[in-house]
Amino acid sequence: MLVFIAQDYAELSREAARVVARAIRRQPDLRLGLASGSTQVGMYQELVRMHREEALDFSRVVTFNLDEYVGLPAEHPQSFHSFMFRNFFDHVNVPKKQIHIPDGSLRGNFKETCAQYEEAIRRAGGIDLQTLGIGKDGHIGFNEPASSLASRTRVKTLTRRTIRDNRAGFASGEEPPRAAITMGIGTILEARRILLLGSGAGKARAVALAVEGPLTASVTASALQLHGDATFLVDRDAAATLRHKEYYQIALEMTRKLTPGRLW
Repeated sequence: MLVFIAQDYAELSREAARVVARAIRRQPDLRLGLASGSTQVGMYQELVRMHREEALDFSRVVTFNLDEYVGLPAEHPQSFHSFMFRNFFDHVNVPKKQIHIPDGSLRGNFKETCAQYEEAIRRAGGIDLQTLGIGKDGHIGFNEPASSLASRTRVKTLTRRTIRDNRAGFASGEEPPRAAITMGIGTILEARRILLLGSGAGKARAVALAVEGPLTASVTASALQLHGDATFLVDRDAAATLRHKEYYQIALEMTRKLTPGRLW
């Protein structure tokens, strides 16, 4: 596991976009796993700029989003479908047929919907690069505390804390969803490379537990300790309680020397 500590959110966003852009330029048909949430917005803005100003081409990229609320239609302004199109897909040239976002509407059979999502990932050849955020309690996707570390795409009940954190985005009197479809931890761990973004002091405890704490279902991001190519890209505020920051810098510098073809 690598830990890259950016000076601030702006640098974090630029570095994250550079990782994604380099992966696409090396592999134009990249299978790219995407996350929603405020931490990702700066990365998406930089990728849009690269598309417009540097001809970054997304025409062969196939995307798979991590999750979607249950019970929200795709056109609802707080759905992750709307978030992704508003912040990213409406501004780049990923063909719509190559965009995959879980269907959280109340149509059909959720078990079948989740199985079909897993099958779509499998048919695509798996995910080459998966981007993630991290919740304040250390969850990734909507894999709340006590999620199975072997879990697959499924419907997950949200904790009171997650519902409370999400409430700010909804109109007064509108209840936020209490469940979501999410890729499972087992699904996430099958990605060939993982890039987790963390920003702000509110994420510091979660980042420290995920990177330096025990492997535990209580902090589902700690499962990334099992992955052979996972990077935590965090700003100084989110890195504040890490105990081994000096070592992470040394490890990063050594990685640059030994694998000069990588971004870091």
